Amino acid sequence: MTQKSEAQKGNITPEMEYVAKSENIDVNKLVKLIDSGKVVIPKNVNGHSKPCGIGEGLRTKVNANIGSSSKIDDLDLEINKAKLAQEYGADAIMDLSTGSDLKLFRKKIMDAVDLCIGTVPIYEAGVVTLAKNREIIDMDPDDIFKAIENQAKEGVDFMTLHCGITKDLVEKLKATKRMMGIVSRGGTFMASWINHNGLENPLYENYDYLLELSYEYDITLSLGDGLRPGCLADASDIPQIQELVNLGGLVKRAQDANVQVMVEGPGHMPLNQIRANMEIQKTICHGAPFYVLGPLVTDLAPGYDHITGAIGGAIAATAGASFLCYVTPAEHLSLPSLEDVKEGVVASKIAAEAADVAKGLPQAWERERAMARARKDFDWEGQFDLALDKSKPRKYRDKCELDDDEMCAMCGEYCAVKIAKGDF
Repeated sequence: MTQKSEAQKGNITPEMEYVAKSENIDVNKLVKLIDSGKVVIPKNVNGHSKPCGIGEGLRTKVNANIGSSSKIDDLDLEINKAKLAQEYGADAIMDLSTGSDLKLFRKKIMDAVDLCIGTVPIYEAGVVTLAKNREIIDMDPDDIFKAIENQAKEGVDFMTLHCGITKDLVEKLKATKRMMGIVSRGGTFMASWINHNGLENPLYENYDYLLELSYEYDITLSLGDGLRPGCLADASDIPQIQELVNLGGLVKRAQDANVQVMVEGPGHMPLNQIRANMEIQKTICHGAPFYVLGPLVTDLAPGYDHITGAIGGAIAATAGASFLCYVTPAEHLSLPSLEDVKEGVVASKIAAEAADVAKGLPQAWERERAMARARKDFDWEGQFDLALDKSKPRKYRDKCELDDDEMCAMCGEYCAVKIAKGDF
């Protein structure tokens, strides 16, 4: 049974009760949202993650990507990244590893944190293919489904699967003069395989089998945007929208099969196109939660893409996105360090909080009012406790020792709050 099939029957699961309590939402309302496909709770029947609700009416969630690469394969480092991401407020972890011993990596990460865990199974299928001294374009479709089933058995909660890249769409893409082509790694694997073999996408062709696996383990499908724009010049182009149309049909099939499903969205996009893209997705994809990377609103900020992503993320979440994939300062440049992970999570948490305030979520406004009271009362510890990053503001405060707690080194005795205290 899946969370969705239980919701269809009107049954309340322990996971639903947990999410309703943590989100301060009526559990019966939550059940209806899950039944309609507007909310998902990624929770594998074999997993031990903390239930996390994603979707309409809930707090905007943040995902942190970690994982080894063929060049940097350090298990301890990735475990520490996962722990750090959880410490700074990430709601989910995606293991994007392409290094060695992927099963051990997943197990250690799932043991280290209690956040919901996501993967991209085609990465493992690609690693298996290369280990056989074959090229990615010679990948055996059975290896993709083996990776999906094995990861499901291990307890992975949600999976990015590039089901919407069809043979027809690959042909159309070749005729399109995109500046950046395909920038999704999984999307490239699949499109190149289709192009080389002249066959249909096995994930699209065998989607019913994928739904059966997903139902058995209550895997939440995260339908990947393999043709997401990799630069502003490619944003909202025909391949991106055509793939979204394909995904809309697959969302409906998943919902009808009582499989939980969400949809992944654009990466690079000008500010003025974000809201329209969110609204289009909600319409085409039957209200399924939207999971976006950024979006990054300028291509000119390498080293600062956690900022460009947070700007786009705040707008996207205000306009309907439910799940933000963090972007770190190392985006486009290197595997992120521990500090990069922290900066990426905090930046996305800022975007999520800003959006939740704009959407009028009561819990967000309670936090904002509590911070205002703490500032008015010069309650420094209260401010540090409420801050999204609890350590950084304390370091700034401690840089300048002051005899009077009712001021900071910025204004000193000319502090407006101190001067007007009690008068207004």
